[in-house]
Amino acid sequence: EVQLVESGGGLVQPGGSLRLSCAASGFAFGSYAMTWVRQAPGKGLEWVSSINAGGSVTNYAASVKGRFAVSRDNAKNTLHLQMNSLKPEDTAVYYCAKGIERGQGTQVTVSS
Repeated sequence: EVQLVESGGGLVQPGGSLRLSCAASGFAFGSYAMTWVRQAPGKGLEWVSSINAGGSVTNYAASVKGRFAVSRDNAKNTLHLQMNSLKPEDTAVYYCAKGIERGQGTQVTVSS
């Protein structure tokens, strides 16, 4: 059974940083590309970033490019999202995903 458990969310002031983590289990983590998606209040799911299985190729939504960095540690079955220069519009529940499967999410709130 695929399990994805996100952590690291919280309340941060505009301009601040957070590092999200996703602990994966139940599948061969190092063999799959992984994705971060988010859902802001009252809105649909938005793709944020993806990373290939080996970690050598990353992609970002235009809204976060240059501020967010995705990485993975295949030895520890863990996915990360470093978020810098956070803006109020980054407020959302953040999910890590393997295909259409995703975890329970972690809340990120950017507010002064």
